[in-house]
Amino acid sequence: MQLQKEEIEQLEKKYRLNLINSISGIKPANLIGTKSFNHQENVAIFSSVVHLGSNPAQLGFIMRPQTEVPKDTYPNILETGFYTINHVSQSFIKKAHYTSAKLEKGVSEFERMRIEQEYIADFFAPFVKESVVKIGMKHQESIPLPNGCIFVIGSVEMLVIPDHVVNGLGQVDLEGCSGVGISGLNSYYGINKLDSFPYVREDEIPDFE
Repeated sequence: MQLQKEEIEQLEKKYRLNLINSISGIKPANLIGTKSFNHQENVAIFSSVVHLGSNPAQLGFIMRPQTEVPKDTYPNILETGFYTINHVSQSFIKKAHYTSAKLEKGVSEFERMRIEQEYIADFFAPFVKESVVKIGMKHQESIPLPNGCIFVIGSVEMLVIPDHVVNGLGQVDLEGCSGVGISGLNSYYGINKLDSFPYVREDEIPDFE
């Protein structure tokens, strides 16, 4: 397959959507948990969480364009300033996937999909209890993108990770966490560690043949 821009634009809508959503490869699967000041809880799946920096520790994710009737995640973040990022594990990928459904406002995905929430150390937003890696976030900035999406930047306020999945270098064993990735909109893949390499210095680059 070789397609020029004009040919891509002429593809059947659903085919084009699936194709373009898949070409970026495997993306992390995370559930973002929020709560309003009225204590209405919400959780939704996202595949766009990215590392921004380690000092200060910051993560970002992409929020779809907010329509006239926005979903609960972004309004809750703006209202309270807090949210959680929770790794999706193989044991609950089906429940996690269905949080993408467009439910009526005020209906909690935690309840509808029977995902158990957890509150830790007075952090305002709910965590996903079954997640192995849980991250408490504070909203820092929202940047509008050219396509109408919003890049949400937050600071890492709390980390909850079992000791046995973090090695002596501080690296998280995603395979040991039974973590999953997403391709496109609805295909899930397991994570298997293939290798590990040292930090690259120019004088240590091997001779490749």
